[in-house]
Amino acid sequence: MRKFILVVLLPFVLTACATAGAHRQAVQDDNGDRLTVGTVQKEIRIGMSGAEVAAVLGSPNIVTTDEDRREIWIYDKVATDYVESSSSGGISALILGVGSSVGALGSGNYSSSAGAASRSQRTLTIIIKYDHESRVRDFAYHTSKF
Repeated sequence: MRKFILVVLLPFVLTACATAGAHRQAVQDDNGDRLTVGTVQKEIRIGMSGAEVAAVLGSPNIVTTDEDRREIWIYDKVATDYVESSSSGGISALILGVGSSVGALGSGNYSSSAGAASRSQRTLTIIIKYDHESRVRDFAYHTSKF
């Protein structure tokens, strides 16, 4: 009888347990619209117009000028990922008492719980420098994850 209960209930207990990494994969938004270093490396070229850059990267966070009054566009992106996971499971069963008075019932309980949390941040800074004709003359980028 114990083997039967174990075989029937074990799959339910095990499917209730998942790691924080599995939960992160389930909730993480990787829809492809994110600004990435790969997009900059693949799409941005010297000589592009501001309209072409905006079509690829979107609107910059900051627009400023240098000492020669040439435009500089700065994209500064910060993303925070936070995942918290907890799971618990247990088995409770009523067991006919052995060695006790007739008809007496005993109970067996087993329960466990676990949890994990993870927080990380990603940053991406892109600097696009334009010439006097409003064409890309230089660009740089920096990314970090911590």
